[in-house]
Amino acid sequence: MLSIYLIIVYIALVIWKKSRKLALYFLPWAIFGVSYDMMRLCPNYKVSPIDVGHLYDLEKSFFGIAASGMEEIHKAAEVCKGSAEAIYDSGVLIPGEYFAIHHTACLDFLSGLFYLCWVPVPLAFAFYLFFRKQYQWCLKFSWSFLFVNVLGFIIYYIHPATPPWYVMNYGFHAFLNTPGNVGGLGRWDTLTGLPLFHLIYGENANVFAAVPSLHAAYMLITTYYAIRSHKPWYTVTLFAIICMGIWFTAVYAGHHYIIDVILGILTAIVGLLITELGIYRIPPLRRFLQSRSK
Repeated sequence: MLSIYLIIVYIALVIWKKSRKLALYFLPWAIFGVSYDMMRLCPNYKVSPIDVGHLYDLEKSFFGIAASGMEEIHKAAEVCKGSAEAIYDSGVLIPGEYFAIHHTACLDFLSGLFYLCWVPVPLAFAFYLFFRKQYQWCLKFSWSFLFVNVLGFIIYYIHPATPPWYVMNYGFHAFLNTPGNVGGLGRWDTLTGLPLFHLIYGENANVFAAVPSLHAAYMLITTYYAIRSHKPWYTVTLFAIICMGIWFTAVYAGHHYIIDVILGILTAIVGLLITELGIYRIPPLRRFLQSRSK
């Protein structure tokens, strides 16, 4: 289990005197990794009922795309066998279904690159802040990142929900212990000959965790702290592009509904408001953070 390896590595960092400071500042990241992996021990569908079709219907109501004709309907139903009946009944496609039949090699490649950034770029930014000795920002960014994840994990357990690829493959019945799925990201693996997304999503800790989309939250938090810590405009711009690229890819690859992405953005905003306007302003904590400003 991944969490065991993470704990072993973290303990080793704590024991070694030269890396002890690094371990202290990156405790939130260790907690995040272990927490995410441990969710497989108690899947959220054992806590609350799974929302299989409600989000699909909402997505179709708000963001549905009318099929151009029977040929497009037949093609979508053939590719998305799980939701074929719903496609025939309405003649309307959700964005995930639309992109399942309307995609290009260029978008497949770019979307894969964007989605590979969802954790590596935020983590790399935290390392950058640490090694540049911007300890206050490293702490605030890392703990805010963890706090937003905690909010998202709580919602996962309150409202388990299937992603679009699940409905497109399995329909509107909940099949427990469903394995992870690459969705449209499989096209990137095929295009590059690198099975990265098959490796990543084959070990997905929780399939029924589509709401909110934390993919949509991570780079938003990173972009926010790049702005707050006065990083160059080109860094902020790059982060913002990656952020919006991930938002697009989440829908393009069938991993999230647009609704999931919006709720992920709101989760990030709420988490940042609570940490910045509440938690970090608690006097003892504020003084501690100010002491790490150099």
